[in-house]
Amino acid sequence: MLKSGSTPKITRRTALAGLSASAALLAMPRLGRAADETIRIGFPTPLTGPFAAEARDQVKCAELAVKLVNDKGGIAGRKVELLVRDDKLNAGEAATRTLELIEKDKVHAVVGALSSAVQLAVNEVTRARGVTYVSISQSDTINEAKDVSKYTFHEALNPHMTTAAVARQTLKKGMKVAHLVADYAYGHEMLRGFKRAQTAIGADNVGEILHPFGAADYSTFMPRLMSMRPDVLCISNFGRDQANAIKQAVDFGVKQQMKIVVPVILHNQRLAVGPDVFEGVVGGANYYWGLETQSKSASAFNAAFKAANGGAIPTDYGAYGYSGVGSLLAAMQAAGGTDTDKVVDALEKLQYDLTKGPQHYRKCDHQSVQSVLVLESKKKSAMTGENDLFAILANDAGADDMLRSCSELGHAT
Repeated sequence: MLKSGSTPKITRRTALAGLSASAALLAMPRLGRAADETIRIGFPTPLTGPFAAEARDQVKCAELAVKLVNDKGGIAGRKVELLVRDDKLNAGEAATRTLELIEKDKVHAVVGALSSAVQLAVNEVTRARGVTYVSISQSDTINEAKDVSKYTFHEALNPHMTTAAVARQTLKKGMKVAHLVADYAYGHEMLRGFKRAQTAIGADNVGEILHPFGAADYSTFMPRLMSMRPDVLCISNFGRDQANAIKQAVDFGVKQQMKIVVPVILHNQRLAVGPDVFEGVVGGANYYWGLETQSKSASAFNAAFKAANGGAIPTDYGAYGYSGVGSLLAAMQAAGGTDTDKVVDALEKLQYDLTKGPQHYRKCDHQSVQSVLVLESKKKSAMTGENDLFAILANDAGADDMLRSCSELGHAT
């Protein structure tokens, strides 16, 4: 999911371009770290830009994961410190901040990035330096053989998982489907996922429209979409783009003609726009606080977050910060410290349940196998309080067969 409104479109090329100036640093040997020092976790995330609300939630939840471990004495008697850096939703900035975290701040591992392309820049730095990286941004690319490494772990859901879950709940054979897609990595990956799912179901694709990242005006797209006369409109974008696109679709009367679905339905954007606009919109999610009635770990996570944040509830993207840092710290506990090879081995063997049920990292690509929620936005009259935003339509349990196969991703089997 990617950068600030006036920033150019992120591609794989621009995501890695910021690394060239740091080539000399990448060639330097890793520096040793004392075994009894504070354990430092680097946390790059876009504190400025259109995804700042989600980034702030990630920081709060990551800080909670650190606090809970420190309250129990740390790891092997060592306290943990979270070093947060603003990557500004920019690949070059993310690469620079990550290099600084490794070379200057001597972090033992990195967690973070809220962009499917920016995370690739972070990953290039960490794998070149032999530092464990847990990504918490939705991406299909980072699991592919060309990008993954022994140090790379992906805690977030990926587009293949979310689009498949949403499609199963909303599409039927013979339905006509149109797509409005943000023209960058996140949008393209979500479009690919939806098209794959609708082909399997037998739904028909009637058209695709790409829009620029950070677009404010969608008025030129709506008549074109309505002329396709689809049964379902899949809107594949993120953050403010999602809120703006859905609001303008409603203004044009799109919901009277077709069902709106999104690959990821966002807590913060639903709050920002209101129930009337989002009413009936269906989307995927990694977490929703209302899961506490079904999951003991969700209930415990909610309670801990509320206690640390004045009664506020954790959000979907916030939960990624908690589970990303939490799974890393659990692996460090199992490894008895921060030795990278031991931590990687522990992550590969880890069975964890931090927010919603059992998860584990698949061996071949280090993708976290986990449940996918499908949510529907409630109408105002059905809400029991200001945070009662969604109804849970489905909770697909995590399983390896939810993922693209290891061989499809290019991994040896």
